[in-house]
This record gives sequence, structure tokens and C-alpha cells, in this order.
Amino acid sequence: MSKYLKRLVAPESWHIPKKVQKFVMKTAPGPHNAGALPVGVWLREHIGLAQNASEVRKILHQRDVLVNGRACRDPQMGLGVFDIVSIPKLGNHYRIQLDKRGNLVGVEIPAESAKTRLCKIRNKTTVKGGKVQLNLAYGANILADNTYKAKDSIVVTLGTDGDGRFQIIDHFPFEEGNVAMVVGGKHSGKVGRIVEIIRTASSVPNRVILVDDAAAERFETIEEYIFMVGRSAIAPELEASA
Repeated sequence: MSKYLKRLVAPESWHIPKKVQKFVMKTAPGPHNAGALPVGVWLREHIGLAQNASEVRKILHQRDVLVNGRACRDPQMGLGVFDIVSIPKLGNHYRIQLDKRGNLVGVEIPAESAKTRLCKIRNKTTVKGGKVQLNLAYGANILADNTYKAKDSIVVTLGTDGDGRFQIIDHFPFEEGNVAMVVGGKHSGKVGRIVEIIRTASSVPNRVILVDDAAAERFETIEEYIFMVGRSAIAPELEASA
């Protein structure tokens, strides 16, 4: 299978020039969908740290790029919403977010903010010993109590505590009154307060109605596109870049 695709059919959310070259790197299978932005494309096209694929591979081979606290070696690894990318030698840290046009962008953040990550709970399972395991949207798993539900968001530390497990330091439930970002569809990148969750007894996706109080705008999306980012207001660490 080819590792490249034509630039003309690359996802619009990558926000890359279409006609400078014919091909661009393809996203490898992973926890994010095929629209995730490959690390190699981000390093080359977005922040200009490399001029070509060969330079990208050399940078990654030296373990100079950390994604969610771990060294990234695969230039095709996909970056999704709220992934944390660090380049320790430069002292730079970025959070991958959607801008108001639905483009994936790297927002520079302070080193302290790069120690935690906001992540969505995809589902949860019961594992050996009757413990509850939360399966997170970016591919990690974490043991927790039964307080948390699928579609909630949690803030976790990217380092580990004394017993080698991630720590949960905040929790944003999927419920009316809380704040969410839309991460898909025509409203991608918008942030609003959930005013109604319309559940359907069929295969049709549940609908969510949100309101942007600042812009006095009301909009609707499906449940799958909701990513919780705060309770009564957007989480403080995300305000500057939402």
C-alpha cells in the first residue's frame, strides 16, 4: 500500500498548499481517523522544521519529537485534536486544535500546559478483577472508578505517578450546560454550551444543540462530533486558542 496520496485529495483540514508538489505523506492507521494530520506533514508544512521527508525521518530517528509524552518515530503517525507535541531541544510545545475554519493547527503552549492532555472517553470496559478501564480516543487506556462515562472528557497527566499510572486531574461530563467543541461536520471548530441533547430510539445519530453565547449563535451537530472542553465555561488552558 502506498505511503503517499495526491495533494489535491488531501483533507482540507490539513491546510496545506495543493499544487506545489504532486504527492504528500498519507496518515498511518492509528487511534485517530484517516483525516488526522501526519507528524511528517506537520513538521514540514506547518512549522517548517524540515524541508523534505528525509529530514523528517532524521529528526524523528533522533527521538526529538514527543507526541503525548512519548517519542514519535513514525512520520505517518496521525495527530488529532488536543494531541500534545513537544520538541524538547527547542523548548517548544504545541497543542493540536481546530481553528474556526475547521483546520488542524498547532497552538504553541507553555511547558506547564504540555504536561497534561484533554482526552475524550471513547468507551469503558470491565477488566480482570472487576476494575473499570476507560478507553480514550487517542489510543491510551486508564483504570478508574465508575464515575466516568463514554463521551465525557478527562484531563490526564502525560507523565506517570509513583505507581506508573496516569492521573486524572479534571473531568468534563457530557451533559447539558457544559461546554463542547465540535470536531467534525460543517460546524467543525466551533465551541458552544450544550443546551439540549436529543436522543433517538433508532440508528439515526443523537443530535446535540449548542449555543455560542458570545456570538449569540445557535447550531446543531451529531453526538459523535462533540468533544467536551469545560463545564460552565471553556477550560482556562484552552481559552486563548479556542
